[in-house]
Amino acid sequence: MVRLENLTKGTQVQGILPNSIVTIVDAQWHGSDVVELTYKDASGTLGNELVFRDREPTLEIITSGGAWSFTADGANFRLASEAHRISLAYLFDPLLAVHTSLVEPLPHQITAVYGEMLTRQPLRFLLADDPGAGKTIMAGLLMRELLIRGDLHRCLVICPGSLAPQWQDELSQKFHLRFEILTNDSPSERLRQRIESAVTGNAFAEMPLVIVRLDKLSRNQRLWEIPRFLN
Repeated sequence: MVRLENLTKGTQVQGILPNSIVTIVDAQWHGSDVVELTYKDASGTLGNELVFRDREPTLEIITSGGAWSFTADGANFRLASEAHRISLAYLFDPLLAVHTSLVEPLPHQITAVYGEMLTRQPLRFLLADDPGAGKTIMAGLLMRELLIRGDLHRCLVICPGSLAPQWQDELSQKFHLRFEILTNDSPSERLRQRIESAVTGNAFAEMPLVIVRLDKLSRNQRLWEIPRFLN
């Protein structure tokens, strides 16, 4: 219950005027049970009234949620702050993709990705190494790092048909990147139809992470214009 002692300067009160909220400008006491209030209504008009102790049950103090109040939902604030913190994490962790992936890269892989490739933006880089040197790991680290930084939105991997499942498995298991394989095989008939019936006319824009078999590209003239699709 509101007490007359709570009616101080700057307080917003309901119950002084019918169906209206007023802001207290000044409060002057007359004894211990009567206070003379000078107030301002919603239109800015000043008023004056004596308020007795027996009116306390009819009064209500209004606490407005201002721009800098602390009345918001704490869980939502924590969620938003964590999302913002994660979006800036790469600024404080130079090897963020390594620490958020299930890999233990070798020194030459760290040097290739973080010492050479990431420092060259826009990137035009030919990654060539011996078999078994971990080119898939290096490519996955680069993709993951660019994705975290907001620099990667669509990615196309072109590889021999026999390696497509391996690329898909490694990118998914090690880097949490969900690529779709574009083939003519019956399990991927849906993907073939997506190319032919893409609403935007650009199937690659509708499938941001795609693995395409080299033999499929060589047999499909529509896909020869991939540079145009990726613009």
